[in-house]
Amino acid sequence: MKLLIFTQKVDKNDPTLGFFHTWIKELSKKSDSIAVVCLGKGQYDLPKNVTVYSLGKESGLSRLGYLKNLFHYLYLIRGSYDKVFVHMNEEYVLLCGLYWKIKNIPVYFWRNHPRGSLVTRVSVLLSKKVFCTSKDSFTARFRKTVIMPAGIDTTIFKPIEGVVRKKYSVCMVGRVSPIKNIDLALPAIRILVSWGFQVSLSIIGPIPKNDLKYLDSLRAYVKNYNLSNSISFLEAVSPLELAKVYSSYEVTLNLTDTGSFDKTIVEAAACGSIPLVSNKSFSLLLPEVCIIEKSQEAVSEGIKRLLSAHEQIEIQKNLETFVKAQSLTGLIDKLIVEMN
Repeated sequence: MKLLIFTQKVDKNDPTLGFFHTWIKELSKKSDSIAVVCLGKGQYDLPKNVTVYSLGKESGLSRLGYLKNLFHYLYLIRGSYDKVFVHMNEEYVLLCGLYWKIKNIPVYFWRNHPRGSLVTRVSVLLSKKVFCTSKDSFTARFRKTVIMPAGIDTTIFKPIEGVVRKKYSVCMVGRVSPIKNIDLALPAIRILVSWGFQVSLSIIGPIPKNDLKYLDSLRAYVKNYNLSNSISFLEAVSPLELAKVYSSYEVTLNLTDTGSFDKTIVEAAACGSIPLVSNKSFSLLLPEVCIIEKSQEAVSEGIKRLLSAHEQIEIQKNLETFVKAQSLTGLIDKLIVEMN
């Protein structure tokens, strides 16, 4: 198989997208060659049969520059691939899908988001198969869609020996953005503190420029209610450091909307940190005690329940099956089968 991959970024140290570097590396073991076209690139360490082409975001190019580079690369690598895998960015399918259809080159489109548009529908139409991890994803409704594992590398994400798990500790991992509903978590911690409950929350992740005002509002809440001893904001870490983070906390809180499939939930579980989520897409995958309504009262009650030592012992047994089903090995094997 000679594969052409489109993705947003190739950078093994990127706190949000670094996981895809591992996906490429694993796919390369089962491919003759891989050409990767990305919007931007950072540090990467990939096998010799992988070539990376950047559209130039790291150089500050305009969108017109991106388009010019895109069609230049497509001309340059014409005839050197027999399958296309588009990860998340439907624009590439829209721009090039008709060309690939004429050339009889199958397109495999990965999209995992609760909302979609006409562009999404056209991209699905131009694709041979569509992949997503959540049954509540917009793309899950189509007959050609295949539900996939999340693809977590369990050789990296596992409890780290020597790392002490702090008592009564909770973390939220991911970009600091309204979509993460962090503003629901802060009042929940305030409720627990008012009850005299010993608990700490660490919010760990990058801050998009567009969401700086959101961060300011969160910091203002912490200051106004004197929660600085209980709530902290920490910088994002590289994917290789994340396992240490999860191994340091008893509970990982995730309040993203139903329909997505946030991989941090699986990563946390793999490292022994119990996930507490409001995303109903996980209702048949996680123990019932790990699923909550999206309200500050439900969040506070859920945290209190999961910090019970007795609850943790029972839940850990059930999480092993969940993690195994979402492994990177399982994902790569299934991708290869579906693309062949």
